[in-house]
Amino acid sequence: MNRRARTHQLIELGGLVKKSGLADETNDDRALLLGLLMTVTKSLKAPDNQACFEAWREQGRAALNEKKSDRS
Repeated sequence: MNRRARTHQLIELGGLVKKSGLADETNDDRALLLGLLMTVTKSLKAPDNQACFEAWREQGRAALNEKKSDRS
């Protein structure tokens, strides 16, 4: 991945953290945010995680679609 693409990806990911409310709910505590994300990462490795993935994906799609309709 080139530098420009990586920068774009990092900006988008940061935007998702902001949109999710995590930054506000943690008072922008980066250590807390990282700990939360690391905990979720561990849960992603669980063998029976597909149901959780689908629920999270649906919540995320709904939130992204809501944000898109707000801009229209």
